[in-house]
Amino acid sequence: MKKIIISSLLVCGALSLHADKINVIPKPVKLVEGEGYFVLSPTTVITYSKDLEKYAAYLQELIELSTGWELEISADRAKKGSIVLGVDRKIVKEKEGYQLEVTPKGVSIFGSDSAGVFYGIQTLLQLFPAEIYNKVVQKDIDWVAPSVLIEDAPTYSWRGMMLDVARYFYDKDFVKKYIDMMAMYKLNVLQFHLIDDSGWRLEIKKYPRLTEVGAWSGKEGNILGGFYTQEDIKEIVEYAALRHVEVIPEIAFPAHMLSAIVAYPWLSCTEKKHEVPTQHFISRDLLCLGKESSYTFLEDVLKETVELFPSKFIHIGGDEAVYTEWDKCPRCQAVKKEQGLKKTSELQGYLTNVVSDMMKKYDRTVVGWQEVAQRGKLKNKVVSVIWTNLEYAKDAMDKGHFAVLSPASYTYFDFPESRTPGEPKAATWMPPISVEKCYSLQASDYDQNSQLLGVQGCFWSDVFIHGTTLQEVDVLHENRSENYAEYLTFPRLLALSEVGWSVEADRNYEDFSNRLKYHFSKLDHKECHYRVPEPEIKRIKVEGDQVEFTLAESVAESEIRYTTDGSYPHNNSALYTDPVKIGDKVNFRAITIADHNLKSLPIYFKEEYSDYKKFGSLTAKWKPNLIQGKNYAPWKFECTGKIAGNGTYEITFIYTGGTHKLEIDGIQLLKRNELVAEDKHKGATGGQHVDNKYTIEVDSFEAGTPFFIEANVRGDIGNDSNGIVLIKKIK
Repeated sequence: MKKIIISSLLVCGALSLHADKINVIPKPVKLVEGEGYFVLSPTTVITYSKDLEKYAAYLQELIELSTGWELEISADRAKKGSIVLGVDRKIVKEKEGYQLEVTPKGVSIFGSDSAGVFYGIQTLLQLFPAEIYNKVVQKDIDWVAPSVLIEDAPTYSWRGMMLDVARYFYDKDFVKKYIDMMAMYKLNVLQFHLIDDSGWRLEIKKYPRLTEVGAWSGKEGNILGGFYTQEDIKEIVEYAALRHVEVIPEIAFPAHMLSAIVAYPWLSCTEKKHEVPTQHFISRDLLCLGKESSYTFLEDVLKETVELFPSKFIHIGGDEAVYTEWDKCPRCQAVKKEQGLKKTSELQGYLTNVVSDMMKKYDRTVVGWQEVAQRGKLKNKVVSVIWTNLEYAKDAMDKGHFAVLSPASYTYFDFPESRTPGEPKAATWMPPISVEKCYSLQASDYDQNSQLLGVQGCFWSDVFIHGTTLQEVDVLHENRSENYAEYLTFPRLLALSEVGWSVEADRNYEDFSNRLKYHFSKLDHKECHYRVPEPEIKRIKVEGDQVEFTLAESVAESEIRYTTDGSYPHNNSALYTDPVKIGDKVNFRAITIADHNLKSLPIYFKEEYSDYKKFGSLTAKWKPNLIQGKNYAPWKFECTGKIAGNGTYEITFIYTGGTHKLEIDGIQLLKRNELVAEDKHKGATGGQHVDNKYTIEVDSFEAGTPFFIEANVRGDIGNDSNGIVLIKKIK
């Protein structure tokens, strides 16, 4: 009787705990809810079939960390198991697919392969209370999972993330944590961006200066960098393998390899000596293709690389090469002539052919950014990672290559989620990417034999780690950069996981966001520093001169606090319970306060300038404190993101209020601090506009590089002037 009472209490607790529907991410193909709950207990036994012992041990370890129970694991199939792990291709036919059945009597996970079993385990963990992810024993938790039958398999074989450790070095423990978080949501490819202008992160025994010199930047007292020893790499690869994450090394060339050229100047055409840069830029120095030593270097480096990484792919970069040095280099031009090439850019295709032939003997397929499939005629199939125009995927596949979709405007997580003031320093050369925007990526080729392999997110580290804004402070043991990497990655990684796993026709953002709100507590217990989402706006209703806001929580069991005077809400601001009416929506602010007192940025409405939309997008505002009255003075403002490629741009100054007009004595466009264009005519904007439009030509655009406009301005009599600057591309 005592056991029955305890069991009843557990189930009653479970019913209240799991009152909401099952909220698995990514969404399974088929999910049928059952009756009752499975209760995990110290007597639960995990049984496993051949070759699955390590997965049983993996599950055992996770459960022990949070519950304190060391469950028995057994290979004895005759023994009655509470949780059964097995491979059965009669039950599950699709690669990486699984069937998960949870009943009050027990749990069974069958996969078509070990990957399917692993993903079934991930889904099972999501069914338990969020505390299951904690590394510390949790007290007074009902460890129950709802009854359910799930049949599931991924749409794409390539569900990836790119982690940039070259621009900023993350230690191996963080890399392992990143892999763990990917695996939690069934991502299975880590593109490991090991090499770039600002750092060489992979130990190569034959070329020790690559890490002795190329892995470090800055001066004594402020030296940045680091690298992975070959033993570190083996540890990372082994950790990833258990979690079914394939680690693909990226050794970038012919561009983005200044760190190697710093170590060995003979690799470049000019052989000039350089230093590893401390600020992000794209070096013009390329690997010289007219020297036999260059090919020997590549073969040596790639040989050691493929010995460390068992992946069937090797990523060679290939993006953003500017060919001016090859144009000037007599050795490179001799190769061009010898190979019968018409354009210098075709030398890159020649290099890709040489390297892909090298990799054949290691049974490796070359992967590169989209430029690899666009520069010259290739002999062998490659994988083209598409980062700008999605049409390039079709072009690559029409040429017989494979494609992976990783468009910057959807999947680059170094961009912020919004323009709300308070977002951390992040990339600005394209608009922000919300969770919804990431989720909306169109990927609709589902044929298992398709040349479209899948999708990939990218986390670039160049923008917020150079300078001093987010540098670590060793004496305080801070890890700000790692926390910000997580802040920018999550929760968008969860949206990406569903894009890669689910068929596009089955995706529904409202359904996804309703499930997402229950995953923040899981991220809490994983110690993930995610971005807390703002409250959800369910409806904005205009009634006369009043605006009514209806809100909903975006994080389960969170509070919403708000203000109506434009001030920043805090813990003691008004608690949202019912719709709020306000005169001007610009003054409405509301925040999410989640568990552990985590806060979101506020709901934020910009002042509207719809009357000026024809002049382009708002770029800057001036106020009296920026104007120095009668004397001309420089006013510098950032326009990164508004300058979004080569072309012709129009910059318009619009007066919006005040007693004095603004006079402009020309403008300059700066790339970092380099002058790239200017328009020197005089103009004015006030009671009337006089030549207040400025035109500039951009022919040296670099993605990820900051752009600024410096205008020479004054007030005609005084500084009481207000206005805006707008930019649009006209050609």
